Amino acid sequence: MPDFILLDGSYGEGGGQILRTALTLSALTGQPFQIENIRSKRSSPGLRPQHLAAVRAMALLCHAQVDGDALGASSLSFTPKRSPSGGQYLFDISQLAGTGSAGAITLLCQTVFLPLVFAPHPSTIQLVGGTHLPQSPSYHYLEQVYLPTLERIGISAKIALERWGWYPKGGGQMRADIPGGMSEDKLQPFQLEERGKLRKLWGISAASNLPQHIIQRQRAQALKRLRSRRIKAEITPLAPPAFSPGTILFLVAQYEHSRAGFAGYGRLRYPAEKVADDAVDAFEEHLKSKAALDPYLADQILLPLSLIPQSSSYTTSRITQHLLTVRWVIQQFLPREILIEGTEGAPGKVHILELS
Repeated sequence: MPDFILLDGSYGEGGGQILRTALTLSALTGQPFQIENIRSKRSSPGLRPQHLAAVRAMALLCHAQVDGDALGASSLSFTPKRSPSGGQYLFDISQLAGTGSAGAITLLCQTVFLPLVFAPHPSTIQLVGGTHLPQSPSYHYLEQVYLPTLERIGISAKIALERWGWYPKGGGQMRADIPGGMSEDKLQPFQLEERGKLRKLWGISAASNLPQHIIQRQRAQALKRLRSRRIKAEITPLAPPAFSPGTILFLVAQYEHSRAGFAGYGRLRYPAEKVADDAVDAFEEHLKSKAALDPYLADQILLPLSLIPQSSSYTTSRITQHLLTVRWVIQQFLPREILIEGTEGAPGKVHILELS
């Protein structure tokens, strides 16, 4: 058995992404790891329900030996005993964590996704928890930005939204069908430095258990802002049933060579117009930069591209702590040289150098 990879959970942005990325890489490489100072930079440090759920879900896939998987734990060791083989799984964040939670099932899906892509057999996973939460990719981001980008490198999967889940009750449900059978030699690197012209902009204005006028006000404000730039958009109003109230304005920008996604979320005493402004502001920041990938996709695509022996590169509208932290975790597990041009908070370029 190889030695444990030692990780400092306070590195960089010091959040749950360090743990999730380590779990994915441990499952892919078979290397055990030990992490200390888990989420030490957060207001509620240690393992929260959604992080504990990710650990236990991956342990199930890998028959892993785990020490320290308890709520609030600041250290944990994870030793996979086998590679995931595929199959049918139900991952309910509340059940896995043993406590009620609206943890993001999109983040849980991304954690287990790549190991199941490389599993020898197909998988179907049902996930229960939060589908549209601030500080995490929404279901629609996965469906309309993340997965279409993965298809460019040869990774395909289908997901379906079966029930919406907002904070605090969660209860949302999504399904992912993952073919499996992937190998590194089937993947294609990409050089994505120019996004090309904006071809289309679309999105949704959605709210559950709230007055209809909120949906319309979000939509109207977004369209007004975009019209001032002479940009046409198709924004669909939605009022999905859910256990909790919640609201989102989500936009997808389709360029000639890439896609990008931007969201604004509602909260108590936060005007509907501000929700729309948050999404449009993020879109305008990206539009101004001329970069290919939005800041969220820039860190989410880094790990799958790092599995490809050939070189890849891409530009992003903002270098984030998440991106820098994910690079650091990858380099603890894989012998990849990853160069990032630019400074944090500004546009930049990512180079994943070819394995020698």
